[in-house]
Amino acid sequence: MKQPWPTKDAMKQIYKEHLWGGTAFDFYSGEGSHKPEIVTPYINVVSSFLKSHHTSLTVCDLGCGDFNIGKQLIQYTKTYIAVDIVEALIQRNKLQFKADHLEFRCLDISTDKLPGADCIILRQVLQHLSNTEIQNIVKQLKQYKYLMLTEHLPAGNFTANIDIISGQGIRLKHNSGVDLLESPFNLKVQNQTVLNTVVLDNNQGQVITTLFTL
Repeated sequence: MKQPWPTKDAMKQIYKEHLWGGTAFDFYSGEGSHKPEIVTPYINVVSSFLKSHHTSLTVCDLGCGDFNIGKQLIQYTKTYIAVDIVEALIQRNKLQFKADHLEFRCLDISTDKLPGADCIILRQVLQHLSNTEIQNIVKQLKQYKYLMLTEHLPAGNFTANIDIISGQGIRLKHNSGVDLLESPFNLKVQNQTVLNTVVLDNNQGQVITTLFTL
């Protein structure tokens, strides 16, 4: 599926026009990053996983957004590398969030080389990307030990990985969602554990967080 314009431009437009909500005066990454019923259980399970390691992990957050989530996880890591494709958003985050072991980078995660880390966080990012972009990301995941993946999926049976054009929307309207273990991605993992499932109201599907050992 041909991308009509670069994903970076699409994401810049989303934040500029506040297509995910928020006020006209700041960046806002949508309800998935702010609704307590989604955020609180997520922070609980991820922080528990990070604290369970005797030696703190280096975490790379791919698609960190407005950092409302990441700011609550920094304390449990050795190093926290927060990545997003929108330069103005990264510059804003650098000004607002500071810690000795925190760094922000502006990267296109589907084309640029990803930072080294122990654990990747991909929270409701792949659902907005085309299959070609996801495939490019998957090719780099084998260098990591852990992948913490969160996706917004239909609540019942669905067809995995229907292709879309990258942007504001997700596959839900096609009764589809991202499953990295299925074709065309076929991610090889040693183990997988579902850490958290949040069923949304009004038949809006579910948000599932899965821990993969790669």
